Amino acid sequence: MSPKLQEKIAFSILRAIAFFIVLCLAVVLWDIFSKGLPALTWEFITENPRRGMTEGGIFPAIVGTFYLVMGTILFALPIGVMTAIYLVEYARESWATRMIRLAVVNLAGVPSVVFGLFGLGFFVLFLGFGVSILAGSLTLALMILPVIITTSEEALRTVPRGYREASLALGATKLQTILFIVLPNAMPGILTGSILGVARAAGETAPILLTVAAFFLPRLPSSIFDQAMALPYHLYVLATQVPHADQSIPYGTAAVLMILVLGLNLVAILFRSYFRRMHKV
Repeated sequence: MSPKLQEKIAFSILRAIAFFIVLCLAVVLWDIFSKGLPALTWEFITENPRRGMTEGGIFPAIVGTFYLVMGTILFALPIGVMTAIYLVEYARESWATRMIRLAVVNLAGVPSVVFGLFGLGFFVLFLGFGVSILAGSLTLALMILPVIITTSEEALRTVPRGYREASLALGATKLQTILFIVLPNAMPGILTGSILGVARAAGETAPILLTVAAFFLPRLPSSIFDQAMALPYHLYVLATQVPHADQSIPYGTAAVLMILVLGLNLVAILFRSYFRRMHKV
C-alpha cells in the first residue's frame, strides 16, 4: 500500500471519528433543548420548587450555582495563575519543580468524587466550615486548579523570549516585565483555560454532593456558611428521587445547565478573540 493511500485512509478514519463525536453531541443537545426549552417560562426560572419539587421553579438552584461558580473563580484563578507564573518565570528546573508538575498532572486525573470526599473530610469536618458554599467552592477550586495551572503555563511559554529580553533591556524589572508584557500577551490562553475549567466545575455533581448541595431548600443562602441548591445536584435529585415529576422539569433544568455551560464556553471564545485582536494592533 502506498504512503499516500495510507494517509488518505488515516485521514478518513479520523474524519469519521470526529463526525461521529459531533453527531453524538448534536443528538444529546437536540434531545435536551427540544424537551427542555418549552419548560423555560419566567415562573420556572424565578420561582422556588413546590410540592416535593414536582411543581414550581428552580430559582434557588440557579442562584446557588452562580454563588459556587463565583466562589470557585475567586479561589482558583489567582492561585492557579500565580503558581503558573512561579513555575515558568521564577522556578529553576530541579527535582522540586518536577515533583510539583507531576503532582499537578496526577491531580488532574483524580476522579471528581475523590475531591468531594477530600472536601468533606478537610473543609467540612476538619476546618469546621460545615456543609456550605465556602466548602463547596474550595472543593471545586481544588478540582479545576490543575486545568488552570497547566493552561496558564502553556500560555506563558508561548510569549516569545524576545519580549522579556527587550523589556529587561529597557530597564524594566522582572516583575514589571511579567505584569505589563508577559501577562497581557498570555491572557487569551489563561482566560480560555480558566473559563473552560470553571465551566466544568459548574456542571459537576460529585464534589458538591458532600460539601454544599441541599436536597431541597426553598430559600436563598444568606452567607457563605449556608447550604445551597445547585443545578447539577437538583437535576440528579429530580432524575433519581422524584420519579413522578413532570418530565418538563428535569429537562428544563438540564437546558438551563447546558445554557450556563455553553455560555461560559462562549465567553471564553469571545475573550480569546478580543485579546488576540487587541495584541495584533
